[in-house]
Amino acid sequence: MSLSDPIADMLTRIRNGLSADKRQVTMPASNNKVALLKILEEQGYITGFAAGVDDHNLPTITVDLKYHNGRPVIEEIVRISKPGRRVYKHAKDLPLVAGGLGVAIVSTSHGMMTEKQARSKGAGGEIICTVF
Repeated sequence: MSLSDPIADMLTRIRNGLSADKRQVTMPASNNKVALLKILEEQGYITGFAAGVDDHNLPTITVDLKYHNGRPVIEEIVRISKPGRRVYKHAKDLPLVAGGLGVAIVSTSHGMMTEKQARSKGAGGEIICTVF
């Protein structure tokens, strides 16, 4: 099956897994997904993730979702830049999510990072998603 937006598919799988109180979700793997999941893990939004292969020997990623007192840690995860409408911002114009409580993930020329890291490096880029 061909997907036009694999990042949106990953975010939807995470969102659906959290709403169904799942402990893990599995999805096809890619380097961009791994970079995004590393940021989510560093920021404390997921417990961890592991790469593997499925029954057809295709690469997959299993994400361990995180809960606190029975409620999901991720309250909202939104795709900002989409294949039909890319959203780019300069370093000084990067958004604050929920007054600084959330995080925006930005793809820069220095790699994928949070908006705080991008702002400190003076690097703008494509805003992938916001998490709160």
